[in-house]
Amino acid sequence: MNTTQEVTLADPDVQLLERAADLAGSMRTQIEQRVVGQHAVIDELITALLANGHALLVGVPGLAKTLLVQTLAEALDLEFSRIQFTPDLMPTDITGTEVIEEDRTTGGRVFRFVKGPIFANIVLADEINRTPPKTQAALLEAMQERAVTAAGENYKLPPPFFVLATQNPIEQEGTYPLPEAQLDRFMLELPIYYPSKDEEEEIAMRTTGEENPVVEAVVTADELIKLQQLVRRIPAPPSLVSFAVQLARSTRPGEDASAVADRYVSWGAGPRASQFLVLGAKARAAYRGAVIPSYDDVRAVAPAVLAHRLVLNFEAEADGRTTRDVISELLEESEGWT
Repeated sequence: MNTTQEVTLADPDVQLLERAADLAGSMRTQIEQRVVGQHAVIDELITALLANGHALLVGVPGLAKTLLVQTLAEALDLEFSRIQFTPDLMPTDITGTEVIEEDRTTGGRVFRFVKGPIFANIVLADEINRTPPKTQAALLEAMQERAVTAAGENYKLPPPFFVLATQNPIEQEGTYPLPEAQLDRFMLELPIYYPSKDEEEEIAMRTTGEENPVVEAVVTADELIKLQQLVRRIPAPPSLVSFAVQLARSTRPGEDASAVADRYVSWGAGPRASQFLVLGAKARAAYRGAVIPSYDDVRAVAPAVLAHRLVLNFEAEADGRTTRDVISELLEESEGWT
């Protein structure tokens, strides 16, 4: 298979493509003023942002997950809200609620909808697995439909709308694992790892002094929407779409599965994975300034797109295999498809 083809874009799109590449560099510069390391995670967050997708950050406490999201929000001229998920959080604490008010002109009482913190451009769902499923489900409609229904009324969320959730993978007591239906709404799952020794020394040096770097906004809401629309217009060759679909289908035990998936996977990735593989590849092409995505772009986003969509079986657990181990083998196998 070959993705090479003659591609031309209109002059405004060429300028937007250059802007996407500049924006990616500017955002990295702003974020790295406060966040040491985590370069791959920053790139993947930019990918999700340009693709208009949501992301789930998974890591143990103290790895700057919340700081990373807050800094990203500051680098964007967008409205930001943070929701701290707790066991007693109610759905209306997220979406909003109706209150009774007295109309001073008539003396009568009327209902007024008070919008909750979900009505923002960037929403940080901090420790999302600490709240019960009923409250977790309050995010489902917002993430998928970009809207909230309350008291029979449908309220559209302001574009762009981007949910970044954090989750601690090691604590089980007092947590509620996200159901697969909700996990599937996240475009990417991004693991946050411990920093290297040099990075940890840099963290200790920066955070124990007087300096507090100022993060400047590098893009407006209108410009970001235009860049997200550009990503949709970037052409994906049929051969690349076929490659992405084959990669997603190879995770499903059965006729199209790879040997490693047949052995270790109970449930594979659904069609939404194919969509996000193509869309993620387009977003990576955009911030590279390329007019067409490559197979390497698909492979680059594959671990984050597929990791939370695979359910491994008992044999995988017995052999100590993780979803990313399985995905790594799939990607090695995919080298022979092209």
